Amino acid sequence: MDCKKFVDEQITEIRQTVGDATAISALSGGVDSSLVTVLSHRALGKQFKPVFVDSALMREGEPRQVVKTFADMGISVELEDAREDFLSALAGLTDPEEKRQAVTDTFYSKVFGRLVKDSGAKFLLHGTILTDIEETVAGIKRQHNILAQIGIKPEEDYGYSVLEPLKTLRKDGVREVCEYLEMPAEICRRIPFPGPALATRIVGEVTRERLATVRAATAIVEEELGDSGAFQYMAVLLNDRATGIRDEKREFGQIIVVRCIESIDARTATATELPWDKLLRICERITSEIEGVNRCLYDLTPKPPATIEYI
Repeated sequence: MDCKKFVDEQITEIRQTVGDATAISALSGGVDSSLVTVLSHRALGKQFKPVFVDSALMREGEPRQVVKTFADMGISVELEDAREDFLSALAGLTDPEEKRQAVTDTFYSKVFGRLVKDSGAKFLLHGTILTDIEETVAGIKRQHNILAQIGIKPEEDYGYSVLEPLKTLRKDGVREVCEYLEMPAEICRRIPFPGPALATRIVGEVTRERLATVRAATAIVEEELGDSGAFQYMAVLLNDRATGIRDEKREFGQIIVVRCIESIDARTATATELPWDKLLRICERITSEIEGVNRCLYDLTPKPPATIEYI
């Protein structure tokens, strides 16, 4: 891949498309949205306003850490508190597609509609990649950042146009460009994290309490598997419960699934063959450190037939 050519072409296209208008980006801290933010900053300078939306669905300490990382790169990022918007929209929903639709509607219509109005922006730059488009169009799984490809017209529906500089790349190509631009390693090699965030890792209703459980499990899994070299690793909270014993009393507890996979571009994946002592340590920590969790499972399923995420 000719990274210089790609970067030059995208910067030119962003400048020509946006013109004298203002543009904003939806920064999540993931490698895709981070690259879009850097490209847009280089292309537009003060015409560009990156925003991190705190949806209440992020990992522990993530919003402020992402803002700090970009500040260290010389890019000022606005932190938008939209926690109540997303929690209210997800309340009572259990169907996977309804949950994803609720995140999409809240993100694009309510939150970014508000930000666009306040900032006067005419364009939203988004980190959509080719795999996102393919999976949504094929009906495998609705990605929250897919709009025009399924008939949604952002300019008519939301009041702004969406630009997708990475829509021809897959994850490995995105990383290659990030490394070419000498972006920080914690961004270039960051494991994939879905746009709907921890909402995709809760089977069933998303509540504050269930978010706290999966957030704690996520911190343990990422700490333990950070040196694994795997493509992605995560914790998932199931909707089922299981009988257990705690303090010599019966407990009807929650179940966490650990998933760790090998992949290049997320189109296919296989489970990582983790050492037995590592799996035992993760299990012991999750069931002892997280209140109400008494089962920890390891997912061996490849993609296909499974997808990487659960929701």
